[in-house]
Amino acid sequence: MTRTRIKCCGMTRVEDALLAARLGADAIGLVFTARSKRRVTMAQAQAIRRALPPFVACVALFMDDEALFVEEAIAAVQPDLLQFHGDERDDWCAQFGRPWLKAIAMGGGAAALPRLRAHPGAAGLLLDGHGLGEAGGSGKAFDWSLLPHDLAQPLILAGGLHAGNVGAAVRMTRPWAVDVASGVESAPGIKDATRLADFMAAVQAADGTEGQS
Repeated sequence: MTRTRIKCCGMTRVEDALLAARLGADAIGLVFTARSKRRVTMAQAQAIRRALPPFVACVALFMDDEALFVEEAIAAVQPDLLQFHGDERDDWCAQFGRPWLKAIAMGGGAAALPRLRAHPGAAGLLLDGHGLGEAGGSGKAFDWSLLPHDLAQPLILAGGLHAGNVGAAVRMTRPWAVDVASGVESAPGIKDATRLADFMAAVQAADGTEGQS
């Protein structure tokens, strides 16, 4: 049975990151770009990073930020992975010498599909529900049937996921991982313990239906 990995993004509090880890999250996301209402300060990010237990990855998220800022965040927080949500090119993303994810805005539907092949250096592709040029964490879903199955890179499903729909999404698309932010929050950057637990349980239950429709 294949296990769907889970990334909980937009963390701003140590207690939320630790809860996600205890519930089985594989990664937590820290948003550094100023365009996001879930932005963390360097001090917040460092505190969360220090608190994370072993084998829970730390992902640092940027969107069309200056390379110097990205380098400063890497030096301060030492994330395991970088994630880019803007118009960053493949070679630009690769310059930092760390594995990275590229978010693809799927809000435009099938027109977004060619962009999935524009970042061959990415460790994985995160398909989000927002429109091109918009920030992530919008809570918008997209047409899951658009997920291709002929790409070598792992696909991470994001956008509008919550406990009520993530099970269906996993069963339909069988992604490498799912990514949640707004779907487990009581306010931007503040996670709700019940919603988070319900989300994790829904993913785990869907994994138990491997091979079923």
